[in-house]
Amino acid sequence: MKVAVVGATGLVGGEILKVLEERNFPVTEIIPVASEKSIGNKVQFKGQSFSVVGYETAIEMKPNVAIFSAGGGTSTALAPKFAEAGITVIDNSSAWRMDPTKKLIVPEVNADVLTDEDKIIANPNCSTIQMVVVLKPLHDAYKIKRVVVSTYQSVTGSGKKAVDQLFNERDGKAVENPAYPHKIDLNVLPHIDVFQDNGYTKEEMKMIKETNKIIGDDSIKVTATTVRIPTVGGHSEAINIEFENDFDLAKVRELIASVPGVVVMDDPANNVYPMPLNAHGKDEVFVGRIRRDESQANTLNLWCVADNLRKGAATNAVQIAEYLLSKEMI
Repeated sequence: MKVAVVGATGLVGGEILKVLEERNFPVTEIIPVASEKSIGNKVQFKGQSFSVVGYETAIEMKPNVAIFSAGGGTSTALAPKFAEAGITVIDNSSAWRMDPTKKLIVPEVNADVLTDEDKIIANPNCSTIQMVVVLKPLHDAYKIKRVVVSTYQSVTGSGKKAVDQLFNERDGKAVENPAYPHKIDLNVLPHIDVFQDNGYTKEEMKMIKETNKIIGDDSIKVTATTVRIPTVGGHSEAINIEFENDFDLAKVRELIASVPGVVVMDDPANNVYPMPLNAHGKDEVFVGRIRRDESQANTLNLWCVADNLRKGAATNAVQIAEYLLSKEMI
């Protein structure tokens, strides 16, 4: 089982290598791939050093699967080249997510739509992934009409440059070429990705469109406000869900807890609720503050936290590979 990791020197690429190792994915040969400037650099996998190669060399080495985390431009240019060589691509960028010919996969929700013909598979946006694993069982039980979500997203979602900006600001150091248009330490920015003509950011529109595609129901109305906050370790979301049908809170908790990889932390009387500190470095999605919206019928509020580099990116991609392997598709 040869596995290529494209973008192996980046934050998410490093997490992919770590997750492959931790989950004992049966790698017989790891192929770290990065841009020309990184060729020859070393990355660690299972206690050994491996040299980074370019994409042409990687294709010649014929991996069974290539997990991409190298940005949309790279994925648009290179994913088809890998696919044409018979290599299954799992792509972390936004390049293929809304392509009607490509599947957008969260394994707990819709892995069963995958076939042998799917050679480029899209990994959803980090903030969408943690939300849909909670929404799907509730939609099946009560039918969701509308979702209002506000996110509180870690600087790790913007990469190393943003993490450096936060800690340089915190240490009182000068920040050259910052990741954000404003200071992030002791601040929040209601601005993730670029603004669109409708006044929403691209990140907000991703959450709206991707949710419908993954759950497979365009009737679900979604609106989002995405906010960057000065934390590392995970994204947090306040989610308000209106259903067609009424629900029982105990049953709601039971449904959420039944999802593989979801942990209910919901004991506010004892100050137990999910926080990025709980999620950091973990694969689970944590859910708490589960309560009825008393202002409107058939409506639920909950709080959801997950490590955006793990379940929001690397772990979800590796789980897709695990599913493909279990079905002998790679």
